[in-house]
Amino acid sequence: MKTVTLIELQNDVSKYLEASEGEDILIVKEGEVVGVLRSFSDDDDRFDYELESHPVFQERVRRSRALFREGKGIRIEDVEANL
Repeated sequence: MKTVTLIELQNDVSKYLEASEGEDILIVKEGEVVGVLRSFSDDDDRFDYELESHPVFQERVRRSRALFREGKGIRIEDVEANL
């Protein structure tokens, strides 16, 4: 994964946005990662990002992980066996 400093990004946003079409680019400020630059290849890609970032979806994932840690989850292998 590539990295770019915040200053470099500010100086040439177009260049790095184009570069992010191939892979995500980590944005670094004062040696610390502060963000990620990601291009969307199509509307489905953008929709997936919005879904994964939605607070309701994230809460459901958090609760599901907690239940799984308590032994109340369903393993993926068990789901696949029932298909």
